Amino acid sequence: MTLDTVKRALETPGERQPYAELGMKDDEYQRVREILGRRPTGSELAIYSVMWSEHCSYKSSKVHLRQFGTKAPKSEALLVGMGENAGVVDIGDGWAATFKIESHNHPSYVEPHQGAATGVGGIVRDIMSMGARPIAVMDSLRFGGATQPDTRRVLPGVVEGIGGYGNCLGLPNIGGEVVFDPCYIGNPLVNALCVGLLRKDQIKLATAPGPGNKVVLFGARTGADGIGGASVLASATFEEESQAKRPAVQVGDPFMEKLLIECCLELYQADVVVGIQDLGAAGVSCATTELAAKGTGGMRVNLNLVPLRDPTLRPEEILMSESQERMMAVVAPDDIPAFMAICDKWDVPATVIGEVTDTGRLVMTWDGDVIVDIPPGTAADEGPVYERPLVEPAGQTALNAAGPCRLPRPTTGAELRQTLLTLLGSPNLASKEWVTSQYDRYVRGNTVLAQPADAGMLRISEVMPGAQDTDRGIALATDGNGRYAKLDPYTGAQLALAEAYRNVAVSGASPLAVTNCLNFGSPEDPEVMWQFAEAVRGLADACRTLGVPVTGGNVSFYNQTGTDAIHPTPVVGVLGVIDDVSRRVRPGFVAGDLRVVLLGETREELGGSEWAHVVHGHLGGLPPRADLEAERRLASVLTTAAADGLLEGSHDLSDGGLAIALAESCLAGGVGCTVTLPGDDPFVDLFSESAARALVCVRPEAFDPLAELCARQGVACHGLGVTGGTALSIENLFGVPVEELREVHTKTLPGIFG
Repeated sequence: MTLDTVKRALETPGERQPYAELGMKDDEYQRVREILGRRPTGSELAIYSVMWSEHCSYKSSKVHLRQFGTKAPKSEALLVGMGENAGVVDIGDGWAATFKIESHNHPSYVEPHQGAATGVGGIVRDIMSMGARPIAVMDSLRFGGATQPDTRRVLPGVVEGIGGYGNCLGLPNIGGEVVFDPCYIGNPLVNALCVGLLRKDQIKLATAPGPGNKVVLFGARTGADGIGGASVLASATFEEESQAKRPAVQVGDPFMEKLLIECCLELYQADVVVGIQDLGAAGVSCATTELAAKGTGGMRVNLNLVPLRDPTLRPEEILMSESQERMMAVVAPDDIPAFMAICDKWDVPATVIGEVTDTGRLVMTWDGDVIVDIPPGTAADEGPVYERPLVEPAGQTALNAAGPCRLPRPTTGAELRQTLLTLLGSPNLASKEWVTSQYDRYVRGNTVLAQPADAGMLRISEVMPGAQDTDRGIALATDGNGRYAKLDPYTGAQLALAEAYRNVAVSGASPLAVTNCLNFGSPEDPEVMWQFAEAVRGLADACRTLGVPVTGGNVSFYNQTGTDAIHPTPVVGVLGVIDDVSRRVRPGFVAGDLRVVLLGETREELGGSEWAHVVHGHLGGLPPRADLEAERRLASVLTTAAADGLLEGSHDLSDGGLAIALAESCLAGGVGCTVTLPGDDPFVDLFSESAARALVCVRPEAFDPLAELCARQGVACHGLGVTGGTALSIENLFGVPVEELREVHTKTLPGIFG
């Protein structure tokens, strides 16, 4: 095959190029020709096709995502916001935390183990590239119906991939979600989150300043795996035959990644890194264009110097490969010997492949010929921006009108008891121990809360050198509800944030910042774009009200098979800080003779509820109201009560309502309770999913101080009863032994997945 050089491109302007096969539209290809003043070479076409893909350029979402900046609340804690590899927030005592969540959905359907594993690897490298030590991961997972055959194919591989990669890295998996719904059949969602720690004055950025500085590619060699993964798998409608795209799925090596982590940390400590970028989606194409665009504007690269696993790779393939465990650094010439010595110490291959220039051009050569000569910003920052048409779904009004009010409801004690057990044993509410037992939740010894707690929590001391003088900790939670967002994407996105915010507060930590992963169908469908626009608007408005900024995140479009899109599924991660981890609040009922207290107001809100979904297979009506001011007041009560030592245990109320919160609280400590419901309708009291509520237990002498705190904050405080005994007893209605609750709760997933 003839090498397609810039010289040849000038000589053959009419040569047909496979831009459509690479996911580019006619007008996008023509725009590239206008930018260059000629047709692109094959290598240039490869760069633009991946950098302008939906996954990399956010071309359909940019116009909406800007709200996260324009509506952002003022936050002195925000050190690095959107636009970098991950957001960074000040957590006090000179320390900063960086965290982000991203999707690896389509690869995880095509090749579940590697798709999920490399999702973890990619998000870990995003955190590394900020100058931080990764300290924990989380995952938010969605699958089709639990008993559907394809779920039984996909889920075990995804769990093995997440656990295997994270465990090999020595990173605790401290939380997340596992949700089942038929809408995700053929389109599972695998959203991975990582959090890291660093000194707040040691942040690294993806920039290439300083003409003459060297460009170093280090880590694993480049192979044929993952070629075009971003554009082939994540930026196009997902069809049944997509399993034939296995070569586009990356292959991970967690042992190399572990070496890369330690190598990077020593490089940072030695202060020999000017700028750094991980190689994730779009590989060398992304790293070179983004570094150059954010630096002094130019870079010269010799692609022959890229270390290869497959020597037959052509330049276009090298540029599009998404092989894992690779980083690119900008290093001053005088620091190259020290840089290479550190890489050699950790057995991490490193090669100088180019240097920074001030020409404003990214120039690449192959066998001495120029094959790329482009303005890097046009690929990295100036891709197409679409204002897609928005149309409210045709059936939205009818869906909202078809609420659950006419569904048969349990009325007797026996019927209420059976409803509780049915929900408790349903796949979405059953114990996820079958999944989480495959993850190491406590490796490194700094985990103080993990699944099934509402939020994961880590102490800072002993994680990083010099942190032993602080009792500070961080808490994280991820949440989302696709059924709520289907009914009302604006409110559904706010409820996702509200639940994650509440879960962090329930642990005793103060919510500080937000990341998100927005999973939707095709942006070319106006109804999907309406859902997306409403969700972004809702989330931005909620962040402003709650005073928590969005630090970054990910948009995942084209989550549909044919014309069948998933429910709109905004997943929100919230990071919080606690001054003293010894003041954390454990989940559930931790002892007998404690007062059981319900915080917040209960209304008849059953649209999109687990009761309607599990018992009746129904979806319709409106989701619970998102009362953000109530959420803020509740969080203030929870964090203040935790700091004052008033709370012995706590649990948020969400899916399944009070009934599930009571059952899970009993199971958490193996302690029963006797309670009296506060309202007139036992069914609503037990199964409503009203937001801004939490269940806590306190020592008898702490009840009055808690009630006074609630009164000052305007939070309803209902004393329900006491802990103790061996059963969950609802006065005058029913009782269930704790051991029966445990049997029902724990048998579901092992029964399905073996």
